[in-house]
Amino acid sequence: MKKLLVVIAAILAGESTTAQVAAIKKWAEEELLHKTPMEQAHVGICIYEPATGKYWYQYQDNKFFTPASNVKVFSLYAGLKLLGDSLPAARYYENDTALFVKGTGDPSFLHPDYNYQPLLQLLQQTSKKIYLVPGVNANKRFGPGWSWGDYADDYQPELNEWPMYGNVVRISHQGKNNSIVPAFYDLDIMEDDTLSETVISRDERNNIFYLKYNPKDREQKKAEVPFITGSVQDLRQRLEDTLHKRIGLAVISPTGNYRILKSLPVDSLFIPMMERSDNFFAEQTLMMASSVLWDTISSTRTIDYLLAGDLKSLPHPPQWEDGSGLSRYDLFTPRDFVTLLTLMRQQFPEERLWQIFPSGGRGTLKNYYQRLKVHAKTGTLTGVVALSGYLETKKKKVLVFSVMVNNHHESASSVRRAVERLLTMVSTAY
Repeated sequence: MKKLLVVIAAILAGESTTAQVAAIKKWAEEELLHKTPMEQAHVGICIYEPATGKYWYQYQDNKFFTPASNVKVFSLYAGLKLLGDSLPAARYYENDTALFVKGTGDPSFLHPDYNYQPLLQLLQQTSKKIYLVPGVNANKRFGPGWSWGDYADDYQPELNEWPMYGNVVRISHQGKNNSIVPAFYDLDIMEDDTLSETVISRDERNNIFYLKYNPKDREQKKAEVPFITGSVQDLRQRLEDTLHKRIGLAVISPTGNYRILKSLPVDSLFIPMMERSDNFFAEQTLMMASSVLWDTISSTRTIDYLLAGDLKSLPHPPQWEDGSGLSRYDLFTPRDFVTLLTLMRQQFPEERLWQIFPSGGRGTLKNYYQRLKVHAKTGTLTGVVALSGYLETKKKKVLVFSVMVNNHHESASSVRRAVERLLTMVSTAY
């Protein structure tokens, strides 16, 4: 009798899933795919229920799409798997007279969001001579496929082995009051009564920052502008100006037992990385993972390591180029994201993931999904809108989903609202 009941329950569950698939497919075709703003776009959708192993809806989920910031889901997985419980502030080695330090890519060093600065304390408190040890950094200052014209935009700081201040200067302006932090950079200030708004930017090839403003404008303006990180000599100068100490440069790395100085708890970086879609934090996460594993910095090596190991079961091996999703070279399928998100929920506590991922009404989802239980990562580039994550239905079913829209010619907000209507339909109907 028990076996019979199990069989009957399985049959009923199968019929229920079949009905759900049919209903979602009908709604998507009538209300989503063949109407503005989706009708001229390339769309991929995958909705999966881990508890039953059933796909509720699949539409072109085996096609490759530009994922934009959805790539940060993969970077998050890299950090969760490879970084342990704390960020690596630096590698260091001490002898009787000297302290040798090399960068590990930690983006929290002197970042204004973080008061806890163990590396700064180490450098300030030592009475020994400090030597900067150049590490092996295979990364370039920009990721592959990034837009070169965005060099002065706050979402594209340069990447390097020892970030400082988030690799941006912070400029504030109001009337005659102007400031730039860190103060060792100069700010050229020009008045122009023909301007309709304040202009804050940087020269393309030099760390020359400028501010142009209309003296009649009294509104406060703030901007973060990336600086050119330059060579190891430039890094040494920044450290000297910050510490007010002479810093030596170790041409050859001395032999010794280098230790990793622990920094912040990893989630203190992962939460803002996901909530505000911080490109810099995501890129440096891959770099830190490489540094911890091999004492070299190579995002490509981290990516290849994961794709050949933990992620070798992805249904469609992706073209994964960077950590942030700024690259137009990135290519992933919706089913890849659903597979990874399912794996993450198996390997890490659900409560932790819910805290890290933006939720409805919070972070990059603050204006969306306020009545739904959604935990998901957004992604936006010109012509690209993506959303991948977890959805809880009214019947307490947890679904894993990925919706990717490429080459749309409408406003990004209209596409986001269309995706919201789809997930609302799925959540409230089942």
